[in-house]
Amino acid sequence: MPAFSIQFAHGLQITMLLALASGTLGSLLGLFIAIVKLSKPRIPALMGQAYTTLVRGLPELLVILVVYFGGTAAISALTGRYVEINAFAAGVVALTIVFGAYSAEIFRGAIKSVPPGQAEAARSLGLKPWQIWLLVILPQMIRVALPAFGSLWISLVKDTSLVSVVGLTDIMRVAFIGAGSMRAPLAFYLAASALYLGLTSLSLASFRFLERRVQIPSH
Repeated sequence: MPAFSIQFAHGLQITMLLALASGTLGSLLGLFIAIVKLSKPRIPALMGQAYTTLVRGLPELLVILVVYFGGTAAISALTGRYVEINAFAAGVVALTIVFGAYSAEIFRGAIKSVPPGQAEAARSLGLKPWQIWLLVILPQMIRVALPAFGSLWISLVKDTSLVSVVGLTDIMRVAFIGAGSMRAPLAFYLAASALYLGLTSLSLASFRFLERRVQIPSH
């Protein structure tokens, strides 16, 4: 069991790295898609809508499998020999795609909640478009988006367990291997449950702290 404690520590590190990488990239992708969906050109907006509709209609596990096996097939076809895609890279790509689709809808709604007059006033003061986004729109949309974004982040942390099906040695994979080799499934799955609960509880507390910090003070 002490050996598996080290394995669990490594699995916890992999899970956290996977969540942070895909969450960061997914947030950037989601913000880009939200801006595209709110843009006036019709075709980019329709493409953004198609992306969010398609991805949100698919199970996360299916997206992971498609990315993993599709990436392996694509690289093998390009190189002319069998090359198996890295499980961590496949997990980051798949979860980024999923997180980006859901966060895009959160960001789109938050951006639309900002009164148009705010941007018009900023333009009248001579601010450039990037300054309007950075100084006017983003600070206000964050207040609106943060609660839903926090819930989405917690879902992402739990969804990282799905990547274990393609061989990534995360918390769930360590628990599965330990449960089989030590013939003690309850102990290993309870240990995994405790780790995931710790991560989600810490995330929840962090987002509640952030929500209190960014909320508009009442007078």
